[in-house]
Amino acid sequence: MSKHEFFVDMTCEGCSGAVTRVLTKLDVKFDIDLPNKKVVIESDKSADDLLATLKKTGKAVNYIGPK
Repeated sequence: MSKHEFFVDMTCEGCSGAVTRVLTKLDVKFDIDLPNKKVVIESDKSADDLLATLKKTGKAVNYIGPK
């Protein structure tokens, strides 16, 4: 399992809720840092797959790198 860190343009609890909903479907471990707009995901999936999933929230998403 590797950890990946992403920037997600979240501004409120609703935004982090959207991230939670899409990631829960993937069955991965994740931690949302709303004040810093970061999401750390622990998964065997590729960073590209995780990025595509996060983009389903409609938020601006960038891959920061491995954690």
